[in-house]
Amino acid sequence: MQRRLPKFGFKNINRVEYKAINLSTLQALAEAKKLEKIGVAELHEAGFVAKTQLVKILGNGTLTAKITVEAHAFSKSAEAAITAAGGTIVKL
Repeated sequence: MQRRLPKFGFKNINRVEYKAINLSTLQALAEAKKLEKIGVAELHEAGFVAKTQLVKILGNGTLTAKITVEAHAFSKSAEAAITAAGGTIVKL
């Protein structure tokens, strides 16, 4: 009987899931809409995230625009790239 039943894994109740957004996406959004500030509301309007999702900015791609980025979490490479481009970071 024990060999017939499947094993069940552990589900961490404290896990926080983020929606990943790359720097290349932010650059394209800033160029298309000529934005100085990109937050969760702007990403929701563009259709990248849902209203209730938490957003994490990842450092994939390049950023040349000087923008202010508001998100729930940032990777270290994304923080470095945003500040190197002259932008600012706001953690929610």
